[in-house]
Amino acid sequence: MKKTFSYATILTFLIFSFLNINSCSNREDTVSCFPNSTINVILPLNSMPLQNSNLQNQQWTYIDMDGAGTRGLIIFKVSNTNYVAYDRNAPHLCPDNNTTLSVEFPKVVCPKDNSKWFITTGEPIEISPLPLKRYFCNFDQSTNTITVYNN
Repeated sequence: MKKTFSYATILTFLIFSFLNINSCSNREDTVSCFPNSTINVILPLNSMPLQNSNLQNQQWTYIDMDGAGTRGLIIFKVSNTNYVAYDRNAPHLCPDNNTTLSVEFPKVVCPKDNSKWFITTGEPIEISPLPLKRYFCNFDQSTNTITVYNN
């Protein structure tokens, strides 16, 4: 019986497989035009902006300050010691005036196309195929601060 695959065929297959796996039609679960901003925010929970925020009375708040991306963040309180941070840019659309996400608890909504996500998980409910862009979020109980970053 004749061999039907040569080394060149196998090598070609492996190269195309590697290129297909590493191709990037999106960047880190977002469209390629999603802003690549440095996220580095330290949020003392006892500070004035957060004392009066929804985070103290409810489970979420908006953060709009230096280091919080181009449109700000949504901070969601999972428990007393666990928080998640999402970008307020819609992950599936190029940013414009109508792509800043808002919370309609328990959902996050995009005003441009009415895409919806679960705030608890960031997973899409309607329209968007992509989850919310999530950043690293640590809570330090000793200092009562939340640190959000993307490094």
